[in-house]
Amino acid sequence: MAVLKVKICGITNVEDAAAAVQLGADLLGFNFYPKSPRFIEPKEAEKIIIKLPAFVHIVGVFVNADAETIRKTVGDLMLDWVQLHGDETPGFCQSLSNMSAQIIKAIRIKDGKDIEYAKNFTTDALLLDAFHPVLYGGTGERFDWRTLPQLTGHVFGRTFLAGGINPENVIEAIGQGFYGIDVCSGIESSPGKKDRRKMTRLFKNIKSVTV
Repeated sequence: MAVLKVKICGITNVEDAAAAVQLGADLLGFNFYPKSPRFIEPKEAEKIIIKLPAFVHIVGVFVNADAETIRKTVGDLMLDWVQLHGDETPGFCQSLSNMSAQIIKAIRIKDGKDIEYAKNFTTDALLLDAFHPVLYGGTGERFDWRTLPQLTGHVFGRTFLAGGINPENVIEAIGQGFYGIDVCSGIESSPGKKDRRKMTRLFKNIKSVTV
């Protein structure tokens, strides 16, 4: 099996960040969307980021932010990735392609039509998440993974699977065969606070099928 990338999202404090890295996270996500319950000010995120080892990739999550804000945050925090989790168009994503950070476009999946829509994006990576009519990610909801075979025949490259992944179903999620998984609410005790026991169990289950 190819090496799986694990992204832990919704980091709000240094304790959770350190625990995620110790357990084996490859990427950590910081949510810069003010309406998110996991929102963190960039200056507060920076205090955490500077304490992290260089091998961990830092992801800034944005929802319908303007290009100037995104570029400034990338520069200030030296982000490795920008995750666009709103209604950003393929054209908007393309306009950011000359940044130092790589771009992940999140697609909220209701059915196969949304997977077809994902083919319009040429970003460095994609993230498939569950659709919610109001919220942008972190809902704990899972979309129907039976729609995923529609990806067959199209080379997406690096694609993360997200939406309702937790210690109990992570092995099934890994079995979908994607580049990485994105986990947030499934290992929390409350929004923005990770549960160390859940996170430990998550990584134990991951390693049981990837090591």
